[in-house]
Amino acid sequence: MVDDPIEHILFALKHEGTNLQILTRALTRIPAPAIHQRICKSPTSRYVRLLGFLWEAFNNRQLEGSLGIAGPTIDVFDSKRYITAPGQRNTRWKVNFNGLGNIHYCVTVRRTAAINEGLELDILSQTRAFMNQLGTPETERALAWAYLHEAESSFAIERESVPQDKAQTFVALLKQAHTPRPMSEDYLVELQNTAITNPFDLAASYRHQQNWLSGPLRGAAGITYVPPPPEMVPALMDGVLTFANELPKTIDPLVAATIASFGFVFVHPFMDGNGRLSRFLFHYALCQSGQLTNGLLLPVSIAMKRHELQYLRALQAFSMPVREQWHVRWIDQDNYEFDFTGDKATYQYWDATPMVEFSLDMAKQALDHDLKKEIQFLRQYDHIYRTIDQQFDVRGSDLTTLVISCLQNNGRVSNNRRKQFHLTVPAAVFDAIEQACAQVQPPQKNYKCPEQT
Repeated sequence: MVDDPIEHILFALKHEGTNLQILTRALTRIPAPAIHQRICKSPTSRYVRLLGFLWEAFNNRQLEGSLGIAGPTIDVFDSKRYITAPGQRNTRWKVNFNGLGNIHYCVTVRRTAAINEGLELDILSQTRAFMNQLGTPETERALAWAYLHEAESSFAIERESVPQDKAQTFVALLKQAHTPRPMSEDYLVELQNTAITNPFDLAASYRHQQNWLSGPLRGAAGITYVPPPPEMVPALMDGVLTFANELPKTIDPLVAATIASFGFVFVHPFMDGNGRLSRFLFHYALCQSGQLTNGLLLPVSIAMKRHELQYLRALQAFSMPVREQWHVRWIDQDNYEFDFTGDKATYQYWDATPMVEFSLDMAKQALDHDLKKEIQFLRQYDHIYRTIDQQFDVRGSDLTTLVISCLQNNGRVSNNRRKQFHLTVPAAVFDAIEQACAQVQPPQKNYKCPEQT
């Protein structure tokens, strides 16, 4: 029958792909006898078997009676349409659940042209190959730069100032990503306590109260995102941590890292420090995959900071629809009442396609625009420094500052620098630095390097 909801579901499974967020809402409203009758009518149909498998999973109960299930094993997700995992076979329904996650927390990633192209680039292999061809001194200097500026960019994304001690603390945190320790609530609490300096914000566990994100507007209109209620957090975090601990070894690590990072920030399991920890999880997942060894780091936060609007849009692809499912009433000051009018499936089953497209692009830029450009900068710096050092007797710290300033100023030593050092540096040195800089390929105009060797 045209108006039969079961037939509508079967049509959608056949022609519109697998949307677990919609399917769980629909199938939990259909009574067992109706499902049983439809299955018995076509027990070998692939879509009918998929229907029965999902009904039992979402309703947490098993249909009674003989069903006569037969036929070859079928996948829940079409691997030509979605990024999939190896899967778990259900012998009762002859169904292979090959989604990203499990039946209780599953994220979909559609195979868009941008994602297919990004995966084909195999950025992690490119990163390893590039770093492996460097000498040890170059590698150490490039990684020192990458760790420091990844830490600074992570704070900058959240509009936070970065004192040297906070930056170095986060650098040490990033280096822990290579430690082969399974991620868990206890481990995350340790990391949160390390990343947060305000003693009143230190967590002892996942949050037990509602939190929210707000913008510049006052009252309820200023609430831009509401994470899941606290009672949902432990189960959701179990799902998120699967992408940090297990899936980096079975699917493309950049996909797993993206879902772990964005999934974490969507759950917002702590009252503070979630943004920094979400970016730590990105690196953690990459490192746990085994594809970034010997302390290698892909500085994606630097690229994200450069493309904050795109980062915000990726976040909003999830946060804006979720916000519509919360009724928020402003009481006074920072006091609100929150009423979740949606379905928990909103947080359990979500589409990570925009986030994966963004992360793949940022990973490519982190390699091509940041790591490679930094190596180029270091080589230019070394050439100019050696050239001037062989001709003139200049204090090392002065020469370092002047060479870096010249490279960052399109090959010119500025008048301000000339005035600043005119009592300690001979005038001929300024011109010699410019001449040596002209012998090497100048950096891009909008590329900024740290003033360090």
